[in-house]
Amino acid sequence: MSDAISRLHAAVTRVARTANGPSRTARLLQSGRAKMAKKLVEEAAEVTLDAVGGDKAAVIRESADLIYNLTVLWADMGIAPEDVWDEMDRRERLYGLAEKLQKGPVAVSGR
Repeated sequence: MSDAISRLHAAVTRVARTANGPSRTARLLQSGRAKMAKKLVEEAAEVTLDAVGGDKAAVIRESADLIYNLTVLWADMGIAPEDVWDEMDRRERLYGLAEKLQKGPVAVSGR
């Protein structure tokens, strides 16, 4: 999966370099970060509502939209997917694979 996200990120980054054109990605990039963030929240809400409703196919479709919009935001901010994978690896080393980063200060050795 990370390969698909990396390919998507590369394609979005190519569009971002020209920052014009009729594509949805170009329009979203031109709309500014606030609009990108709003789209991300909208897609997350759709995933959530579909999950509560038990609609597995809709969750899959909306999750793809969520990942697309997250990737557009990453590209706009100069974040590569590998930056996120590195953070996930760091968290796995600290807390295990299925744990979320704890709230509050955490002592991290070696970094």
